Amino acid sequence: MKKLVFIASTLMLFLFTQSISAQKTDNDIVDVAVSVDDFSTLVTALKAADLVGALKGDGPFTVFAPTNDAFGKIDSKTLNSLLEPANKEKLSAILTYHVVSGKLAAGDVMNALKKGNGKTEVTTLNGSKLSVIQKDGKIWLKDQNGTYSEIVKTDVMAENGVIHVISDVVMPK
Repeated sequence: MKKLVFIASTLMLFLFTQSISAQKTDNDIVDVAVSVDDFSTLVTALKAADLVGALKGDGPFTVFAPTNDAFGKIDSKTLNSLLEPANKEKLSAILTYHVVSGKLAAGDVMNALKKGNGKTEVTTLNGSKLSVIQKDGKIWLKDQNGTYSEIVKTDVMAENGVIHVISDVVMPK
């Protein structure tokens, strides 16, 4: 019985230590994105827009990161066109619309939503506004075109900020 308690205690300590170390990271936002298979399209787009260096900077940044499925909702011809060097400026404007200066963890967003009666706005790095809305028990981004994107995962921490995973690509006007 003592062996069983010892093994269980050791296992719990190991799992607890692993979860703590998973919260502390020396990886920047780009490193985290590269390590997640579901961000491969985002990483490709960041490279095409020449934004990797900026997001490796000191920050802090808050990134609303679309998944591969989110990018998959964009017509493939349009997406491929955006990745071409001739459209680097347009792609950069779209990607910087997903980034906010400062580190806004989920708790910060929830506090802002409480103060704003379920709605708040953030200014993105491209200078445009993005609405954050609490609706139907979920948190959504609403872009300038009226398109909604659900925040499906929060607080993916990086050394220079935080990533929140979203279900759709948001677009500036």
